Parts: sequence; C-alpha cells; structure tokens
Amino acid sequence: MSYMSEVQRSRLIATNHQGEDMKRFKFLFTLASVLIIASMVLGACTTAPQEPVDSEQPPAGEELAVGIVLPTKDEPRWIQDETRFKDALTQQGYSVEILFSQGDPAREKQNVETLISKGIKVLIICPHDGTAAAAAAEAARDAGVKVVSYDRLILDTDAVDYYVTFDSVAVGEAQAQYLVDNASGTGLPLYLYAGASSDNNAFLFFEGAWNVLQPKIADGTFVIKNSAEAVALQDKATLTRDEMGRILGQVTTNWDFNVAKGLAEANLTAAAAEDKGEVFILAPNDGTARAIADAFAADTDVTKYYVTGQDAEKASVQYIIDGLQSMTVLKDVRTLVADAIAAAVAFLDGRTPEETATYNNNVIDVPAKPSAVVTVTQDNVKATVIDSGYYPASDFTGLE
Repeated sequence: MSYMSEVQRSRLIATNHQGEDMKRFKFLFTLASVLIIASMVLGACTTAPQEPVDSEQPPAGEELAVGIVLPTKDEPRWIQDETRFKDALTQQGYSVEILFSQGDPAREKQNVETLISKGIKVLIICPHDGTAAAAAAEAARDAGVKVVSYDRLILDTDAVDYYVTFDSVAVGEAQAQYLVDNASGTGLPLYLYAGASSDNNAFLFFEGAWNVLQPKIADGTFVIKNSAEAVALQDKATLTRDEMGRILGQVTTNWDFNVAKGLAEANLTAAAAEDKGEVFILAPNDGTARAIADAFAADTDVTKYYVTGQDAEKASVQYIIDGLQSMTVLKDVRTLVADAIAAAVAFLDGRTPEETATYNNNVIDVPAKPSAVVTVTQDNVKATVIDSGYYPASDFTGLE
C-alpha cells in the first residue's frame, strides 16, 4: 500500500509539471501572437499615403500658390504644357499642383474645387468645354481666387480675370493661306474639317480660315465637297456664330483622331472620282491632320493632297519631313506658358497683367495678350522647329 502511494505521488507530480508546462506554452504563444498583431497594426498606421497620379503636391508645410487644370493627358500637347508649367513655376519659387480633367466637365469642376480647398491664390485653367467651365470659374472667383483662362476661353461668365492665348483667328488664316498659296486653276476640291463645337477656339480657327477661303470659293478656285451647309453659305464673307455652328455640325472632328479618320473616310466614300484628284483639306490640328491625311492617302482616286494642321506635334513634324502632312502652325507653348505664368505672378504680387487685346466671352470683354504664330512647312521646318530649340534634331529622321 505504501508502494502504491509512492507511484501515485510520482504520477501526481508529473501531471502537475505537465500542467505548468502547458500553461507556460499557452502564455508564450499568446504573447507572440499579440506582438505580431501589434507590429502589423503599427506598420499599417505608419505606411505613407499614396499621392494622386495626376498631381504635383507642394512640399510639406508650404502653401499652394497656383493651381492648374488641363483638359487631358491623352494628347502630347498637354503633357508638354504640364512639364513646362511645373519647371517654370518651381524655378521661380512658387508651389503648384497640376490636375487633368480627361475631357470630363464634372471632373474639371471637382479638380478646381480640390485646388480651392488647398488654398490656391491663382487658377490657370484650360477648359474642356468653355461654357461648362463657367461654374468652376465662378466657384474660384467666390473663393477669392484669380482665374486665368488658358488657351481656350471660358464663356458665359464674368468670373474670368485674364485670357492667355494665341491669336486663334490668325491660326485659321495661316492654315487657309497655305491652301490658297498652293492652289492653281479653278474647280479644286476643298474638304473642310473643324474642331469641337464645345470649344470656342474651334469657331475662331474656322472664322480665320473662312476669312481667307471664302473669296476663293466665291470666285470658283475652290469647290466645297463635304458640307452642304458651307455650300449654302459660300457667298457670305462673314458668318454669324450660328451659321458657323451649322457648318461645324457637319464637319466637326471633336479633336478626336478616330472621329476625324472616320469622317474623312465617309466623305471619300460619298465623293465621286471627279471630286478627288488633287484635293485641298482644311484640318484643324495635327492629330486630326494625320488621321485625315492617312485616309486621303489610302484613296486611289486621290492623286495629291494638301492638308493643314496646328500645334507642331512631334509626330506631325515627322509627317511634314516625310511629305505626309503639308504644314502646321507652330504655337510655341513656351511663350504661352511664360505668358500664363507672368499673369499668375502679377496677380500674386497684386499687379495687373499686361493687356494687348480683349476677347468677348458673351458676358464681358476679357483682358488678354495673344501670342504670335508661325507657319511650318517642309521648306522651313529646320529653321522654325529645330534651330529655334523647340525640339532637338535627334527626335526626327530625314532632316537635311
């Protein structure tokens, strides 16, 4: 019996030891789990927030001075502007944030409201839709922000303090003058294309082109082939906005490469062989010019074409070098950006920007300083685009 008591006592001691070991294991396991969870929570709390992909934030603690809203990241022109704005304002010591609206007026207004909430003093905005942008401009004005309309005019509001632009009428005149200078004879097929009806500049470009083309249409040099509205108005030297709007309704490209190509192909399909041959094409900008040129080049009944453009995009400069696009209008955005920055700095300093002209936006005459434009052809492409430092020669092939 004494022996049995010793066995039982030994078993009891062993059981107690096992229980203590199990308790110690559970405690250590629980402690390790708590430490792991705590480290994960702390890690999540200290992860740096992600910056918006389409903005340039000011340094920490620095008040945002200038906000810029551009229409889209999908065109080379606006990416160039973004870089030049950012570099120039930063070099002058001003903080800046640049947002893109991607062709959406609602997003454009949201971008403006975001910049206002960050304390901007000056807003530089290139509207997607001149009329729709009025609400965004008024929101900025109500917040005490100076509004600079950039490249495209904001319409139907008094909340625009300044307009920075090229002489848009002169752009259209330069495009049309190129076509006139290369025309010889009579009855020459003329195809008209325009920008978006929502863009006031599209009307100004077309107005300038009509100023030069209409006398040559009236005397029989050119015959319009793709717009019944233009044919009906061909004897009018000056068109009202409504009359231009009716023409634009038939020939608008919406500044879209695919729309332009589809419209050109449809026009060519509808045209008879005698409406082709050597043709003259008013294309509103470089992106649409390349698309339209590709369509006309593919038509075997087109023996030669002259096509206009504007913006001096790299792809179109190469097209000009290769003989695929006839001309472009160089609007040196370095000048335009500099003018916009000069206006913004003037407002920040409490001064009034330089005014050399005004543009009526249906409500007020907006002070402006239009910049000059340059016609670029195969004959002067090196002097105007390369030698001026606008682009490096290494970006192109076939230059002599």
